[in-house]
Amino acid sequence: MRNILIAFASFLLIVSCGKGKSSNQRILPESSGKINDLAVVVDNDLWEGSVGEGIRDVLAAPVRGLNQDEPLFQLSQMPPTVFTGFAKSGRIVLKIEKNDESPGVIAYKDVYARPQKVILVRGKTDDEIVNLLEEHADRIVSDLKNEEIKERQRRTKISLHKNNSIKENLGVSIQFPSAYRIAKEDKNFYWIRKDITTGTTNIMLYELPYGSIKENDSLVNQIIHMRDSIGEVYIPGPIDGSFMVTENDYTPFLAKTTIDDKPAIETKGLWDVKNAFMSGPFVNYVIDDQANNRLLVVEGFAFAPSVAKRDYMFELESIIKSIKFE
Repeated sequence: MRNILIAFASFLLIVSCGKGKSSNQRILPESSGKINDLAVVVDNDLWEGSVGEGIRDVLAAPVRGLNQDEPLFQLSQMPPTVFTGFAKSGRIVLKIEKNDESPGVIAYKDVYARPQKVILVRGKTDDEIVNLLEEHADRIVSDLKNEEIKERQRRTKISLHKNNSIKENLGVSIQFPSAYRIAKEDKNFYWIRKDITTGTTNIMLYELPYGSIKENDSLVNQIIHMRDSIGEVYIPGPIDGSFMVTENDYTPFLAKTTIDDKPAIETKGLWDVKNAFMSGPFVNYVIDDQANNRLLVVEGFAFAPSVAKRDYMFELESIIKSIKFE
């Protein structure tokens, strides 16, 4: 009987601890904030000096591929004494500490709210902090941006467009909001678009033969030729004989990345319309789908004259990065 009581008491203790863990997880409030709004927790004197300049150089740098300067993140600085209560609920946070503890850059998850990404940069001197920011710039930006991509995708899932033909015809699933519509579907080509206040946001998906884009010295020219050929056939302008082409006066930015664990070439640049006064930014991904002996091309582009375009392009990028190969 005594052994049974001990076993029962142990079971209650385990259950109680389990409930305690769940309760601790629920204590964290839900994170909040606009997409790409970054809380920067740093002393005022550091913010006004070289450390502040270093932060702005890395995290308020212009977004590549836009036709006007817009920062990667909208920075909201506050000293540690103000970083309390609701101020801690921001989804992405950069904390700067100047003290004698071990210097470094550390990423934390769900510290004050959920979901949340907190990047801590700690150094003993101003110069050390600035050097750490510069040395780890790519990683810091990537960690914060990935958190915002996930949030943008979460918001998209609230009201998804229900389309099955993309999966049936291209063998991929892609999640985009119900506010978008299929503007054109032709065999294995899709043009998806959404009306916005001053124009449209757009996505294209199509296939190319495997090996038709080669990674060599002419890669940029190959991608430009590919885009212009597709634009001439599928994306007409407002007058006869006009169609979308790549802007000649702006050299596109190229980088290697992955989409659903498949290697891809990312291209960011500007488009315009031949024989018409229309232009805007684009982001293009050529995805290496060797398993299906093809290249899958996915592109997002925006037409939004006279307004900021960063958030429109960020939404398109988050949609593209939702692609899953079936």
